[in-house]
Amino acid sequence: MTRPRLYEQVVAQIQSWVTDNGLQVGDHLPPERELATRLGVSRATVSQALVAMEVAGLVSVRHGDGVVLVEPVGSTKVVNALRRHAQQLPEIIEARDALETKLAGLAAQRRTDADLAAIDEALEVMERDVAAGGRGVEGDERFHAAVTAAGHSGLLARLMAEISDLIRETRIASLSQPERPADSLHGHRRVAEAIRAGDAEGAARAMQEHVVMVSDVAMLRD
Repeated sequence: MTRPRLYEQVVAQIQSWVTDNGLQVGDHLPPERELATRLGVSRATVSQALVAMEVAGLVSVRHGDGVVLVEPVGSTKVVNALRRHAQQLPEIIEARDALETKLAGLAAQRRTDADLAAIDEALEVMERDVAAGGRGVEGDERFHAAVTAAGHSGLLARLMAEISDLIRETRIASLSQPERPADSLHGHRRVAEAIRAGDAEGAARAMQEHVVMVSDVAMLRD
């Protein structure tokens, strides 16, 4: 038997609370602080549980709008889905390292002015969101897509597209952690600078370091 992690237990508690209070799809959950008080756990644990529920597709976390229920709550299905995701994370990280490190190096060699403009635009989108208190998920996604496009490798781009949904799950889990959006943005800038300078080795190294940093997610910790 696998020992349930604390956030898994809190997910089950939140599900029970949602059911007991008759919440429906489209309804808002209480703020993290209020949920933590009601459930008798720390706010950090509630935050981690809500991220896990977002990854599983149960809720949507919208900056300025709180946590919204987007799917009816289930029972053990959610916990099983979370465990499968946690088990997949190491392989997703390995795939990102292999693909995105190579693509960053190629981007430094092959980027066009249009590619650089797309990278800069993605950085601006993420910077504005993070400065406003958001997680920068859209800007993060656009940045990595722009670097992939700048690599001008059709096969590597298709491989990235194959795992895009899995990467999005890890992106949400990573960027939901304190200080991570700002750290991720800094990593993006280092990659972008190397690509602009035509430094293939530096771009690959910066991307690898970035992937390692953002891969440190709470779901892999006990």
